[in-house]
Amino acid sequence: MKSSADIRKAFLDYFAEHGHEVVASSPLVPMNDPTLLFTNAGMVQFKDVFLGREKRNYVRATSSQRCVRAGGKHNDLENVGYTARHHTFFEMLGNFSFGDYFKRDAIKYAWEFLTVTLGLPAEKLWVTIYDEDEEAADIWLNEVGINPSSFTRIGDKPGKRYESDNFWSMGDTGPCGPCSEIFYDHGEGIWGSPPGTPEEDGDRYIEIWNLVFMQYNRDADGNMTPLPKPSVDTGMGLERLAAVLQDVHSNYEIDLFASLIKVAGEVTGCNDLEEKSLRVIADHIRSCAFLVVDGVMPSNEGRGFVVRRIIRRAIRHGYMLGKNDPFFFQLVDPLVKEMGESYPELVQAADQVKRVLKQEEERFAETLEQGMKILEEVIAGLDSTVIPGETVFKLYDTYGFPADLTADVARERDLTLDMDGFSREMEAQRERARAASQFGVNQEFSLSLDAETLFTGYGQLEDEGSVVALVRDGESVESLAQGESGMVILDQTPFYAESGGQVGDQGVLEANGVLFEVDDTRKQAGSVFAHIGKLEEGELRIGDTVNAQVNDFTRQATALNHSATHLLHSALHTVLGEHVAQKGSLVDAERLRFDFSHFEPISREQLQEIEQMVNEQIRRNHPVETQIMSLDDARESGAKALFGEKYTDEVRVLNMGDFSTELCGGIHANAVGDIGLCKITSESSIAAGVRRIEGVTAQRALEWIEADEERVQRLADLVKSGRDDIEEKVINILDRNRKLEKELEQLKAKLASAAGSDLASGAIEVGGVKVLAAKLEGADPKSLRDTMDQLKSKLGSAVIVLATVSGEKVSLVAGVTKNLTGKMKAGDLIKMVAEQVGGKGGGRPDMAQAGGNNPESLPDALAQVENWVREKTGV
Repeated sequence: MKSSADIRKAFLDYFAEHGHEVVASSPLVPMNDPTLLFTNAGMVQFKDVFLGREKRNYVRATSSQRCVRAGGKHNDLENVGYTARHHTFFEMLGNFSFGDYFKRDAIKYAWEFLTVTLGLPAEKLWVTIYDEDEEAADIWLNEVGINPSSFTRIGDKPGKRYESDNFWSMGDTGPCGPCSEIFYDHGEGIWGSPPGTPEEDGDRYIEIWNLVFMQYNRDADGNMTPLPKPSVDTGMGLERLAAVLQDVHSNYEIDLFASLIKVAGEVTGCNDLEEKSLRVIADHIRSCAFLVVDGVMPSNEGRGFVVRRIIRRAIRHGYMLGKNDPFFFQLVDPLVKEMGESYPELVQAADQVKRVLKQEEERFAETLEQGMKILEEVIAGLDSTVIPGETVFKLYDTYGFPADLTADVARERDLTLDMDGFSREMEAQRERARAASQFGVNQEFSLSLDAETLFTGYGQLEDEGSVVALVRDGESVESLAQGESGMVILDQTPFYAESGGQVGDQGVLEANGVLFEVDDTRKQAGSVFAHIGKLEEGELRIGDTVNAQVNDFTRQATALNHSATHLLHSALHTVLGEHVAQKGSLVDAERLRFDFSHFEPISREQLQEIEQMVNEQIRRNHPVETQIMSLDDARESGAKALFGEKYTDEVRVLNMGDFSTELCGGIHANAVGDIGLCKITSESSIAAGVRRIEGVTAQRALEWIEADEERVQRLADLVKSGRDDIEEKVINILDRNRKLEKELEQLKAKLASAAGSDLASGAIEVGGVKVLAAKLEGADPKSLRDTMDQLKSKLGSAVIVLATVSGEKVSLVAGVTKNLTGKMKAGDLIKMVAEQVGGKGGGRPDMAQAGGNNPESLPDALAQVENWVREKTGV
């Protein structure tokens, strides 16, 4: 039997032997398509190549692409675990031609791989084509020679031109074309009929490979124009193919899933390996683990919320199986065993993945039981089969139950959700949030220009440039007048535009009688650099030549902070581990900020080690060297790359001795010694699994240390100590304070005992019960309790209420001796008294506490205690 790993390797090897570049799976977060939540097909990483926006050094490629479908348009979440082939995570095997081979080779490659390399019987395969694709029909029937009885033409849907299961398009406009699909016949024992028939939705004939032939470009009017270089995009689900080759009907029966389901059963204590909840858990560990590997951390928004939903769905299914302790993270190691060889990034990040998942499990466990209890109560009280939208929203808003998790529970009880009501509640919450928001929105400039700016600022701070465009109030203009704010676009500039976390340069643009103050520089429309600021003098027109001068102080300070960030990144790798990956940064003239993946707070000792390591490298004064090389060569050299960043085939590699090698297009120091000094000023958490370090360098670091020294000196003055003795002096003060606090407690206890003796004489007798209600001056809640215990011992059968007042706050304690708790409860008594002083409280039958905020009513409240006892005793 071929394993899933064997099949993956066989596919990539086959196409490599036929001249295809084996391309690694891209991250699950698309690097070049903001319209997609997650990578959901093999062609996503090649989209710009197909559109002609990007050139690669190969014209045919193959890959095994990690894909997720669990949010947005492509959302399989609710079906996962309940069907044979729905998954949140799957692998798509694909081969691609970028204007190289077309239908003939694509079809022949597919048929040869399936029938020769894998040895599938031709009679078990069924082929469909687009009805009008005569070229594909001829290749299949006359060149490949498939049986016409296993061949179907699929036409357009009624009244909808080019809308067909066998016609693919990238969107409403752009590349499109017919496709051929290959199905596998699982046999007569399974219900279903061939594609194109009324029973095609059965499980007998399962699509395993789709060959898309991009041969047209569709314009906005629907006109089809042949593409000058037709291309091929194919996709085949690894899990479906494995099911065929391993002779099982369900994807959940293949080797990879069988192993994960077995472990899921072991960690949850479920012996029934057919249990659907085990399928859910086995599927979800794949998507959650790889999403965390690719930098998506659980959160309450965007992609992070999808991860949280999937994790919580898995936890809920474990809860259904009786597993209330964290268990989900225990499936990471078995997953590494199954997939780590093919995806080394999973091996590298395994420890972090486990910690993130366990942390999320522990967080959700706090509310899962409460939320489930409320949901069960609502279901028990339903007089219909619909769970109200208000309930769905409350579970989401208060207990962190995503709506699809509630839908899971409803499905098991044959119930549905009022999603319209839920949507109304969500919208009402958004409206409240919008109304409460006080944040202003900065104006964002954006324009489309047929121009590029040449950056000349790596080696100089001043250069001449010609004005090629001007923008005012978001609109292109011919000129700017004195006093007007706007953007100036030059054909070339030494100004660095904000990128990679480094802020844009500031400075001036000057010409005869013209002065434009540049407050910021940003990239617009790719490689257009926009100088944003205000024209202080003269008039500036398109075509003018200006002298662009960068502010050298802010440039230098920013460069030092940027170089220190690279040193910090490498130090974090060394001290914390290889799982550390950059998640964001901000570098300006004042400070540096670095966000990175890590699962727990950094200890003081670790921070000290990291800071010392950075400063040791600064003292070594490595030169900062840059090289331009191919992306592949850069990766082979071990250069760190920013997660999710899209790189061209040629990249700029920055070296700081043998300590740091990164891809970076930013501005840096000439040598790391120029940084002088680096001081870490804070470390904090900004999201689950993401930490933030802030720091300062050079003059700012010196100023920070001087300010810290001043704080230490002021503290020394306060405790009347020399700087060298301050620690010992503070320790002595704290020890003395603890002793005084202990003495104070002992004194209070003695006072309570004395007060108890004095108060006992004031008790009255009601039906054989001693009743005492009194106010103690200067007491605290603990003193009240101590006095209460003293009085119970002295009075025997007694009901007692004691009170004290501090400012506007009333503290109360009530006690009932245990021989009386069958008739009267301290909790009921304290509630009655507390209500009269504007408070509430509770406790045990023999002792209860409360607070209030109306001390004026206390005398009347205490006076009511005697009447309350009389009522309870019937006297």
